[in-house]
Amino acid sequence: MERTSRKPTGKRTGKSFDTRDKYEKGDRKFGPKKPFNKFDDKNEDRAKSFVQRRKLNKIDKDLHKDTIRLNKYIANSGICSRREADELITQGLVQVNGVVITEMGYQVQKTDKVVFDGQGITPEKPVYVLLNKPKGYISTTKDEKARKTVMDLVANASPYRLFPVGRLDRTTTGVILLTNDGHLTKKLTHPSFNMKKIYHVTLDRKLDRADLNAIAEGIRLEEGVAEVDNISYIDGKPKNEVGIEIHIGWNRVVRRIFQKLGYEVESLDRVMFAGLTKKNVKRGYWRILTDLEVNNLKML
Repeated sequence: MERTSRKPTGKRTGKSFDTRDKYEKGDRKFGPKKPFNKFDDKNEDRAKSFVQRRKLNKIDKDLHKDTIRLNKYIANSGICSRREADELITQGLVQVNGVVITEMGYQVQKTDKVVFDGQGITPEKPVYVLLNKPKGYISTTKDEKARKTVMDLVANASPYRLFPVGRLDRTTTGVILLTNDGHLTKKLTHPSFNMKKIYHVTLDRKLDRADLNAIAEGIRLEEGVAEVDNISYIDGKPKNEVGIEIHIGWNRVVRRIFQKLGYEVESLDRVMFAGLTKKNVKRGYWRILTDLEVNNLKML
């Protein structure tokens, strides 16, 4: 039987087709009716539109080159993530220059004052430094009498400006935290959070058992009764050395407790603050907190 050639048929119409015929006729599926001309009116309009968009984008970038989105500003301050910052903004908990901002995408300038929970914040990378403070240094950022401050000891710890969390007397040694995280500073120093502090106290004479019990029950000072969480003699040490755990933050409270009973504090060393210790940190030296330690502080 003689074979005959047939053109392929379309699946839907059953009609024959030829790819070349379709292309020459200008079918959209197989090719344009006329060759592409990059200089025709339509493409020229597209080119103009593209150039205009680039100019607008450049103008927008120039306008915001010294600004930062509010949620990123908050996240960079170390308070929370950007997503959590968006929630804080929508809840009306953030102020910029005294005005509550609830707008998503709000741009903040470097000179703006941003306040969260009543505390000013900065978009700097949060830094947390633990210092084992020696004697002779005061716990302030600067001193009018040009005395040595703790800032002199941590001058190379961070490119950002740090602030001490709380204070230690000039003659008191031990753990002190410095940071640029204003929100955490407020949390750790506010009386309502009851941050625990442990001191190693060396007295001018042995501490009587009766006086130790009296301190444990509470000594009345000008502000009220100074409540002590724990006090005990230190194992292996003379009876003039005791450990005392306290949470109140009254000025010179530990020294005044013993002075009320007729003792003089010869040395006072803070060995623990908010769960942080000076272990493996020599006197006068510092270290950066680990991520775990920072997370623990924020969860307190």
